[in-house]
Amino acid sequence: MMDDEYTPGPDSSYRVTAEELRQFIERFERLEMEKKDIADQQKEVMAEAKGRGYDTKVMRKIIALRKKSSDEIAEEEAILDMYKEALGMS
Repeated sequence: MMDDEYTPGPDSSYRVTAEELRQFIERFERLEMEKKDIADQQKEVMAEAKGRGYDTKVMRKIIALRKKSSDEIAEEEAILDMYKEALGMS
């Protein structure tokens, strides 16, 4: 008898639950594979950009900034300026 066919009582709810659990796990695993594929594609894009002479560190900073609101950016820049001034860097 296979583990997923074990029924602890008179009903077969365990088997249904085991099948549903397997489906969730398999869906998650497929998404993990897709995520890896996307990460590989992102690396390829950055490698291509680097090959064309772009600074990929700066590109990554721009990408991060584009995810933030203008208020968030302004607040971070103000704090950065304050810290630089405190360290005599400005």
